[in-house]
Amino acid sequence: MTRRTLLRVVVSAALALTSTVAVRPAIAQATTTNPVVTWDANAQQAIWDVAQQQPNEQARSFAMVHGAVYDAVNAIAGKPYQPYLVAPAAKGTESTDAAVAAAAYQMLVSLFPAQQARLQAQYDEALVAIADGAAKQGGIAVGTQAAAAMIAARQNDGAFGSQTWVIGTQPGQWRPTPPTYASAGAWTGHVKPFLLPSASMFRTSGPPALTSAAYARDLNEVKRIGGVDSTVRTADQTEAAIWWHDRHLAEWEIKRQIVVSQGLSPLQAARMFAMVDMTEADALIACYNEKEYWGFWRPVTAVQLADTDGNKATAGDPSWMPLLVTPAFPEYTSGHTCFTSASMTTLAYFFHRDDISFSAYSPAANATRHYSSFSQALAEVVEARIWGGVHFRSADNQGVRIGLSVFAYMAAGPYFKPRR
Repeated sequence: MTRRTLLRVVVSAALALTSTVAVRPAIAQATTTNPVVTWDANAQQAIWDVAQQQPNEQARSFAMVHGAVYDAVNAIAGKPYQPYLVAPAAKGTESTDAAVAAAAYQMLVSLFPAQQARLQAQYDEALVAIADGAAKQGGIAVGTQAAAAMIAARQNDGAFGSQTWVIGTQPGQWRPTPPTYASAGAWTGHVKPFLLPSASMFRTSGPPALTSAAYARDLNEVKRIGGVDSTVRTADQTEAAIWWHDRHLAEWEIKRQIVVSQGLSPLQAARMFAMVDMTEADALIACYNEKEYWGFWRPVTAVQLADTDGNKATAGDPSWMPLLVTPAFPEYTSGHTCFTSASMTTLAYFFHRDDISFSAYSPAANATRHYSSFSQALAEVVEARIWGGVHFRSADNQGVRIGLSVFAYMAAGPYFKPRR
């Protein structure tokens, strides 16, 4: 399947599911300050700006925060949608702003107890802006109960376990890569998913055989365009590779921007964030489960040792290095395409359209990139991981399929559905 066909299938599947099982979000005039957007920005500050969590860690943290926020806001709205975990008792008169603040604050303190003082200041500031009274106290109570349910549900979920990656020495087997020679994140594929019954339910057939023509095409492509000194990669491709590789993920800004541009109410924003973040998190968990199962080597290893792969169509270059620093875990499948496929298809599903424009700034690239649709962004990340020299095309394409599979499971299930 060609890249263009694959991406068309992905977005078409999202929109097809929308037409049969989803309901367009009830677009409302956005408030001056949507509390869900505010607390997503506060969560980013805690998760990345201070804690410096890596993408596999970030995904779990954001999913926990927004799952609790969603349950709190949905309860106050009268449970128009299926709760994720709980629907705390609510009369509908409680302050949604207070509930969002309480749910997010309690979740973030549980995740980052060392940041308690700073988070308390943000929480106090949010509460000061809400008039004292029964509505405020009721909102705090609802948010606190939703957070407590999430905290309890994620106890001993496998996060930050002691697992390590298997290091191989044979052709095709993963080993730590220069310049860091690091190994990290092996626990991720063992985390209890938020939506899926099993992290391994979307097992693929694996990377191409080293002696195959498909593998030779993959290796020669990334060798040609993904090297640090490539003469065929354009300046725009270099920028895109760095932009998508930034650990300060552009997806955070994209989601907040879309909430504002599309005028979502707090309820719809909470539902959108919960849907997207949990689908993203499960796609990464499934992806890391694949990484552990296949333990495939990275392009930097493969190119440098290509003379050992048994493929007459490849040639080794011991001095070859990629544009980007290779992440500290096996190659197959691509975490970024798993993650972005899950997020972009879920957004297309939520809005019942693909053609929503957005942009975001990357500090690492010192650039803002603009997109006219969700499928355009997904198409670019597939290429960007090759342009950066950290993934083969087969891993990127299979990552897209895993993200789509996780999305389809979420969309076909009971999660976040209107209550009949």
